[in-house]
Amino acid sequence: HDCWTTTEDALTSDLSEELRDAWERLREAAVELGEQRVYASGSCIMFSRDVCYFFVRPKRQWLEVSVFLGRALKALQVQRAERRTKNKVANIIKIRHRDEVEPPFTDWLREAYELPGILATQPRPARAAAKPKSPAKKKARTTGARKKKVAPPRRERVAGKR
Repeated sequence: HDCWTTTEDALTSDLSEELRDAWERLREAAVELGEQRVYASGSCIMFSRDVCYFFVRPKRQWLEVSVFLGRALKALQVQRAERRTKNKVANIIKIRHRDEVEPPFTDWLREAYELPGILATQPRPARAAAKPKSPAKKKARTTGARKKKVAPPRRERVAGKR
């Protein structure tokens, strides 16, 4: 793909009128949440604050929306949920009509928008103290490459002996 020519307009130009209405309503709902960056990247339109909190992949028949939340959603609208990091689950939702961009979908967008701030204020769990390894138990590190076996040196024949 050509990153320099990838734009929102280029990604949404082939949408049907119904999908274009849904896209415009979706973009409007996201922008109402607050300050953020909206940009095209590859085949997606990304919405991010410090990090991407959701993105839209325009398809011929629908808008595939991936919303990053701290949990997997259990709802009819959600096609599937995929764990992406320890704290985030990508919830994939297909939008086919403007009327689908309403609660609970817009509530999920708000939750995703606010998630980075919530994660930043949570205390990190204390790490368990690592037990020091005894020198005898340490294994030699290898690079993963197999070591070549070297044959012992051959004995030279001494003249007159067999």
